[in-house]
Amino acid sequence: MANDFLFTSESVSEGHPDKVADQISDAILDAIFTQDPRSRVAAETLTNTGLVVLAGEITTNAHVDYIQVARDTIKRIGYDNTDYGIDYKGCAVMVCYDKQSNDI
Repeated sequence: MANDFLFTSESVSEGHPDKVADQISDAILDAIFTQDPRSRVAAETLTNTGLVVLAGEITTNAHVDYIQVARDTIKRIGYDNTDYGIDYKGCAVMVCYDKQSNDI
């Protein structure tokens, strides 16, 4: 019995909420580093029907409109219709970033 184990994995494809969230997080990171390459960024994104949550810890001198970056990314990906579950014009975007700890 000691050698028995169960291996599971998940594979997501284009359009999966995880992929959309990754694109938004990448765009946030790019926008910050464009203005302040010395920033410290731990940005996570969660997406659900009609909702985007931006959370994590960021220390930067950059001034980024996080909501607009999220909406622009959603639009670029092609989510422009509420029938898709999320659209760039109507989705709610919550920004929940804190300053990163000085200990990091």
